[in-house]
Amino acid sequence: MERTTLRRIRKRKADNKVYLCAPVNSLVEGIYEQNIPFYEIKKHGDFGLGTFNDLDGEMMMVDGEIFRVGSDGKVNQITDEEVCSPFACVTNFQPSGEETLEQEMSYPDFLKWMIELMPSPNIFYAFRITGEFGYVKTRSVPKQENYRPLVEVAKEQPTFEFNDVHGLMVGFYTPSFMASLSVPGVHLHFLTDDKSSGGHLLECRPRKVKVELQYLYTLELSLPSNLDYLTWDFQRDIGKDLDKAEK
Repeated sequence: MERTTLRRIRKRKADNKVYLCAPVNSLVEGIYEQNIPFYEIKKHGDFGLGTFNDLDGEMMMVDGEIFRVGSDGKVNQITDEEVCSPFACVTNFQPSGEETLEQEMSYPDFLKWMIELMPSPNIFYAFRITGEFGYVKTRSVPKQENYRPLVEVAKEQPTFEFNDVHGLMVGFYTPSFMASLSVPGVHLHFLTDDKSSGGHLLECRPRKVKVELQYLYTLELSLPSNLDYLTWDFQRDIGKDLDKAEK
């Protein structure tokens, strides 16, 4: 496959910063209550993904609006910014370039195509993908009690399938050497055009989509101050567990 070159787009200068309200390793270990309110998270970005306290749904932030995909696959908009999260990854989205895909493609080929848009594997990127998909498969895990490892929770994840659907994907690319901080590789959440369903992306077959990409050179990380995090002995293989849980 030939290397794809992004079409540059003229927009106001972005700060090119990604913000993590907590490292993902705490989520992998089973610390599902960090009590970080969305009014604090929104100070750092208007676009992103994550989850809610008690792992209660998949989160997407689009243009400053927060959406929750529950374990039933249904979406509701979160307007109460007192709602809390144990993990969120956000940025102020100002894409550096865009590219249009106008042919149906398998998921492995689509991931390869996306990676070819990135000039380096050693920085963060934010993706906004909009358009038509021949097939999409997502998941959203049920609400959980603390301390059950994420890889165990993911074994019981409800999954949802969509055919011939229009929608939006929000996501990030994280370098592999930062696996303890955020999900390594490409991590995407999906929302249908009518905002009725979606979830964490497991698989898709894009048909005609626009991919907007932002380069992110600066990482801002907040470390939790709650007792669970401060006293935890982090022992799990984060990369191995995430690879199982995210797929």
